[in-house]
Amino acid sequence: MAANTLLVELGVEELPPGAIDELSDALAEGIRRGLTEADIDAGEVLAYATPRRLAVQIRELADKQPDREVERRGPALAAAFKDGQPTRAAEGFARSCGVAVDQLIHLETDKGTWLGYREQQQGEATTTLLPGIVEQAIGALPVPKNMRWGASRVEFSRPVHWLVMLYGNQVVEAGALGLEAGRTTRGHRFHAPEPIELAHAEDYLAALEGAWVLADRDKRRERIREQVLAEAEVQEANAVIDEDLLVEVSGLVEWPVALTGSFDERFLEVPPECLISSMKANQKYFHLLDEEGRLKPLFITISNIDSADPEQVIQGNERVIRPRLADAAFFYDTDRRRSLGDRAPELAGVVFQKQLGSLADKAHRNAAVAAFIAGRIDGDVHDARRAAELAKCDLVTEMVLEFPELQGIMGRYYAANDGEPGEVAQALEEQYLPRFATDAIPQSRTGLALALADRLDTLAGIFGIGQRPSGTKDPFALRRAAIGVINILVKGELDLDLRELLELAAAQHQELPYAEGLVDEVLTYMLDRFRAWARDEGIGTEVYLAVRARPVTEPLDFARRLRAVQGFARREEAAALAAANKRVSNILAKQAHDVDIRVDADRLQEPAEKALYEAIEACRDRVMPLFAEARYSQALDALATLREPVDHFFDQVMVMAEDPAVRRNRLALLAGLQALFLEVADIALLQQ
Repeated sequence: MAANTLLVELGVEELPPGAIDELSDALAEGIRRGLTEADIDAGEVLAYATPRRLAVQIRELADKQPDREVERRGPALAAAFKDGQPTRAAEGFARSCGVAVDQLIHLETDKGTWLGYREQQQGEATTTLLPGIVEQAIGALPVPKNMRWGASRVEFSRPVHWLVMLYGNQVVEAGALGLEAGRTTRGHRFHAPEPIELAHAEDYLAALEGAWVLADRDKRRERIREQVLAEAEVQEANAVIDEDLLVEVSGLVEWPVALTGSFDERFLEVPPECLISSMKANQKYFHLLDEEGRLKPLFITISNIDSADPEQVIQGNERVIRPRLADAAFFYDTDRRRSLGDRAPELAGVVFQKQLGSLADKAHRNAAVAAFIAGRIDGDVHDARRAAELAKCDLVTEMVLEFPELQGIMGRYYAANDGEPGEVAQALEEQYLPRFATDAIPQSRTGLALALADRLDTLAGIFGIGQRPSGTKDPFALRRAAIGVINILVKGELDLDLRELLELAAAQHQELPYAEGLVDEVLTYMLDRFRAWARDEGIGTEVYLAVRARPVTEPLDFARRLRAVQGFARREEAAALAAANKRVSNILAKQAHDVDIRVDADRLQEPAEKALYEAIEACRDRVMPLFAEARYSQALDALATLREPVDHFFDQVMVMAEDPAVRRNRLALLAGLQALFLEVADIALLQQ
């Protein structure tokens, strides 16, 4: 079967840069899926995109579907013939197959014999099927917002201007969005506006690059990265390349050209984060740092033209950025005229959640919880309370209203300007850490207390009004809050009990509709998040389940157990001891009453049970102090020595002896063995 390259390109007005990647990938996936459903073999599927085009190139695409044998089943044989003559059912089935009755076959099944027909069906040509596949793929694109243009009734994200569909050197006769497919594409809007006739689908990338268009997204991004780094080297500076900004800028240009501009040094009196946010959000500029990490009065812009007079382009960008930075300087100066404390009353007018009150209410609740936590972790209770009172005040400043991403950061600057204690100012920024699972946690004690209090208040409050996350819906980011609490407690090595903290957080709310059982529900939810934490740490699910089976409510202790059991699971004794514990669990579960773990040494009869008893007692003396100090790895290492006496016991001793007293004693021996391991985890679950 012959194969060739397919090219599909949709030419459009400039697309929203944030939507380009999603649309490009969706188009490629839609066509690939359509080909798969049509049973057409295809090789590599490549997605290309620029602001003015979405394209898909598919290598080694088969020119037709494979031939296949089609089998149809008609009436049951008993209903197909009567007195040796075909019935109407048989004749009707034969007509539907286009043959005579005597050309039908008998199909034997487990439900009887049926009349049937089998034929070879020729595969359809790929070029015949492509129009429907492509049209369906385009129609299913996740367009953020449709529009119409001119008198057309066609709708798409932006006006469409051309459609290319080539299979090898052949134009596929097709249409979509009111366009007829052809072989004509367009180059750069300014450098190469003339139509380009593509001779072959394989010519696409080279033809466009010759017309000042880099259609390969990855290549265009790397070109931008290389140019930015080269410009920075000329300026003896370090360029900061934000990956999200790189993607966005790549979605704004077809032929990137990096240029360096400057701004007045007086703007460096403004916090650098403000200037950077303004440059990134408003102008899509990359900023530069000196060797000490300080912001330089320079920026790198990515132009979409290779200008004969680049200085004019640079000056134009400098003129545009000047008022933007002036706005940032104005916001900063204006905000500093009032202290954060003076802004606290304004929080009463900002709703946190309708049923949970305002940000002022949240600040009041956070203050009580943060002060308690600070007292438990050797922090400053007064600083923690003060930080909680000021934590949300920067949300009503001009700077944060303009640049929401600066919340916390501006709180730190303004608190320092107001003369607040250094740790209070630091905590205002740290309250949002960690932002994601692998992010850093707060470094100050006050920051730790505030970050925990804020998340615990949100978790208790939102659960308390019945807004538990479900499926993909998590508008208050409770999953992230729960994992944040876990990370803070574990990475910060804070030996705090989640149940106690949640009870305190819930008690700060005056009225919660779902207060009954609230703490248990939130606690279960948070501990369940440890599964994701364990996975990120490379810890197996069976290890998580073994630890989760125990009533552990201190995340730091939970993490220590996870790591210890993970290490134990790698030992050669682990499998045998896990199997033995599983066997013990099954035996004990069948008993009508709880089994006493006290063993009567005088009733031990067999050498193997005496040996196991002595081993358990010796082990207990060694491991109980280790359990008390949470040294679980060493304790499990000691328990691993029980493998041999446990194996011998099960090989040589009948647990369910006829003598009830002997039976109870042996069950007590096993219960004692199980209890030792359960001090850490239910290792019987490691068998899963």
